[in-house]
Order: sequence, then structure tokens, then C-alpha cells
Amino acid sequence: MKRFLVGIITILVSAATVQAQSEAALKEYFEGRTVALKLPMPGTEKGVDTYPGSPRPLDYPQYADRLKDYGTAIRSGESAVVTKIKLKSKHIEFQLGGGGYGTMGDETSSDVGTGEAPKTKREKNLEAELKRETDPAKKRAMKEELDDLKSDREGENARNRSVVAEAEEHRKENIRERRLEGGSRFNIRFNENVPADALWPEAVMAALAQYVDFGNLADNNAATSGRIPSTSSGFNSKGGPASTGASTTSAERPAGMLHKGMLVQEADALFGEPVKKTERKEGALRVETREYAPPEGRTTAEFVEGVLIRYSISSN
Repeated sequence: MKRFLVGIITILVSAATVQAQSEAALKEYFEGRTVALKLPMPGTEKGVDTYPGSPRPLDYPQYADRLKDYGTAIRSGESAVVTKIKLKSKHIEFQLGGGGYGTMGDETSSDVGTGEAPKTKREKNLEAELKRETDPAKKRAMKEELDDLKSDREGENARNRSVVAEAEEHRKENIRERRLEGGSRFNIRFNENVPADALWPEAVMAALAQYVDFGNLADNNAATSGRIPSTSSGFNSKGGPASTGASTTSAERPAGMLHKGMLVQEADALFGEPVKKTERKEGALRVETREYAPPEGRTTAEFVEGVLIRYSISSN
């Protein structure tokens, strides 16, 4: 019995070791390499699901929905760097240019929380006094004042809703832009656990051959029978392509440039701690003004519930 248990444990440990080694081998082979895409890639961490060996290896209606919902992060014919290979129990993640927006830490909600402006103390007092007042003339005057206060509060709520709607639209636009810069991924899926013969570089390339142009990476793989290409095969001494380029998924925004819809944390990450900051309430909204002093000029930014809605830059 003891020998049987030892044997089972040995098999399980060996299987885990093989899996770890296989993932490590795939990482060493693909990560840092540049490939070209044969189809547009959606700007989401959901990526594109493929089912190698099945009658329908790609669910095109689902793929079309993701392009429509999240936009195109990498266009057909564009290049992207393989940034991560991750082995899961039933699929292999083949991540490109960051793996797709929406992973842990990415902001995906465009909601800007706010409440209705509260009743003023005067409004509450008038409501209480109105119930006790018996004189018709005084009661009419109190009712008129109460109506005016209520109208003012409703007007303030309307203005707040307008500001919130603007902030949410800027935030949506910010998320849309970041989705287009966040890369994408392929999920190579299997009905059961990932089979051992799917963990070779040539198997991964075969599974994605319809969608990815591996260029000389595929040629080198055939020439070396699965070994990592050497520096004489078009790769540099660190294993990366001899001539690499950044992913051309979108134009880069100039460093330090603010844009509406940014979050406070993003602005602080660009400029560091503000030299001055003030906070005020606009009805139920929290409005914060932060001043930064980057080399290009003193920057004043106004945030509503943590979302940038306007800014100005003046020379230092």
C-alpha cells in the first residue's frame, strides 16, 4: 500500500514538473518575439478563442461581437510582441502586446458615483413649520418659499447630472483609448486538459497558423526541429528578434500629456505629487483641483469624482 501511494505521488509530481517545464519552454520560445496578425484582434482580455482540431476552430459570431463591443486593438497585418504565454488546465493563453485591456487593475467601469443634493436646513424647517401653521397668508408665503427652495435644489441636481454625464463620457472615451493600446490574446482551448502534444512550439504555431504569421520564427522552428533559434537564425543574443519594433496597435500619446477622462491616479503617475491641491463640493459632487509643475509648464487639472473634465497649461 505504501509503495502504491509513493508511486501515485511520484506520478503526480512528475506530471506537475512536466507541465511547468512545458510552460517554461513555450515562454522561452515565444515571449519577446514579434509576430504579424492575419485578422483584427479585439481590445479585451477575453481575446479570441480557438479550438484546434474541431470542425469550427473559431466561433466567428462571438469573435464579431467582441470586435464590436471592445474595438480593434491590433489590426490585420500589424505586428505585435508576444508578451506572455500562460498554461491553464484546459487552455493556453497566447498574449500579445499586453494581453488585452481588462485584466486585474484595469479600470473598466465608466460610472461616476454621485447622489442627489440634500435638502437644506431651511427647507426642512419650513416643511415642519408648514404643518403647524394655521394662518392662511403665512402658510401661502411659506409654501412659496418652500417651492423656490425645492426648485433651486432640483436645478442643482440637474446641473450635477449634466457634469456627471460629461465626466462619464470622458471616462468612457479614456477606457476606449486604453483598450486600443492594451493588446489582445488568443486562448487555445481544449475540451479536456491540455494534451502533452499541444505543448510544443510547433503545435502552438499550427493551432494559430490561420490567424498569425510567425515569419522566420516558424522557418527557424522547422530548421531546428523544435529547438530555440540561435543568434545566426535572425535572433539576437537574448533570444529576441534581431529587428524588433513596438506594436503598432495605436499611436503613442506624448509623454506627460493630459486628456479628459483620465483618473486622478493616472495624472499623478504622469506628473508626480501635485504642488497644490484643493477640494470643494458642488452640491453632491466632489470637485478637486490639482496643480502640477512639469517642465513643459504649470498644469492645473480639475477632477469631478476623480475624473478629469478640464485642464489648463501655463508657462512656468
